[in-house]
Amino acid sequence: MSRAETPQLHDGAPTRVGLFGGTFDPPHVGHLVTAINVHHALDLDLVILMVANVPWQKDGSRDITPAEDRLAMVSAAVAAVPGLVPGRQEIDLGGNSYTADTLRVVSQEFPGAELFTIVGDDAAAGLHTWERSAEVIERSRLVVVDRPGTPVGLDETVDWIRVEVPRLEVSSTDLRSRFSDGRPLDYLLTDAVLEVIDDRGLYLAREQSAS
Repeated sequence: MSRAETPQLHDGAPTRVGLFGGTFDPPHVGHLVTAINVHHALDLDLVILMVANVPWQKDGSRDITPAEDRLAMVSAAVAAVPGLVPGRQEIDLGGNSYTADTLRVVSQEFPGAELFTIVGDDAAAGLHTWERSAEVIERSRLVVVDRPGTPVGLDETVDWIRVEVPRLEVSSTDLRSRFSDGRPLDYLLTDAVLEVIDDRGLYLAREQSAS
């Protein structure tokens, strides 16, 4: 079914909504390429880049940039990209961020819409370690992002949708290191994201204070 043929809910509300959650510390071109490709492949009306408030799987493992700063970077990253929007619902919920809770809130904001939870292959392989994973499966279609090559093995009892995206070896961990050691960031972060980082004094200040 083409986008023009996709039925709309009341007042033209989106009927197909993707949820792409992450820490986004910082959001980079790999995140954008993934979101854009899934948006196109599944003919979604929206992909929400959902900023985790407290990512429970990473909490305590390292310093995490404040959620409002990460949201500002995501907002800048997607501002000019049709179909991609920032999400602050997990920030507003407070506490640890769990996808099951987020899906409940998003389903209330878009009543009747079909929801798609977008995850990388590593996260997909560990689906059953998630908090209330059965609820995630019940509330949404699971979309796993595959890189070219051999797809990761997944639980065959889950009705996965696979979307292949270009292999971009970009990580937020490496990008944070680049801020401290001066390596180039060209084409890894958008200019709009770099401007937010500069305006808010992110990453460099942290590295200097830790030295």
